[in-house]
Amino acid sequence: MSRIDREAGPATGVAAVPAVLALLARRPRLALALGVLPVAVAAFFRDPDRAPDRDTVDDDVVLAPADGKVMYAGPGQEGVAPAGEWQQVSIFLSAFDVHMNRAPYGGRVTEVVRRPGRWLAAYRHESAHLNERSDITVEREVGGVVRTVHFRQVVGLMARRVVTRVVAGDEVATGQRIGLMKFGSRMDVFVPTDCDLLVAAGARVVAGETVLARWPVAA
Repeated sequence: MSRIDREAGPATGVAAVPAVLALLARRPRLALALGVLPVAVAAFFRDPDRAPDRDTVDDDVVLAPADGKVMYAGPGQEGVAPAGEWQQVSIFLSAFDVHMNRAPYGGRVTEVVRRPGRWLAAYRHESAHLNERSDITVEREVGGVVRTVHFRQVVGLMARRVVTRVVAGDEVATGQRIGLMKFGSRMDVFVPTDCDLLVAAGARVVAGETVLARWPVAA
């Protein structure tokens, strides 16, 4: 099932103004043509159900937090990854992708940091640390060991707002909805070096369903 997120309301209303004005001017054909715009804007905010909405998720997997194309998968990039040793997966979302974001890994949200910035194209390397973004850290204890996953919502050239619906102290499940970004953007996921990365640059991923990384099974 797919729904429309509540963030669609204001944007769809603004997009409908030209069609309304055309109707008031008694130009029905133009109004019909312009009516495509609010429909397209509403579609941008579509929010389909995914696998985690129906089933539990393996404790060892890290899922894609967004629909899109993998721009980079490998060691944490200098100036992009948080301090320490990480592996990184960066996903670019076009304006045509579903923009609802999901938690790549479940646990306790230990930190949410909103950082103001610029609106560079999200596929550019420097957008990860210069653009407006929201950094989220999740921790979970598994087998007596604390696992930490860090992920980041980054606005792009068209995106002008990050919507983050979790705060420090929240408990989230793997694949749970945590917010969205408006009109084309990027998400970065950082996992520990003992995880196995299962995607490569160029791959298409689906939020809440594609496995990005996995902790190795204990011997």
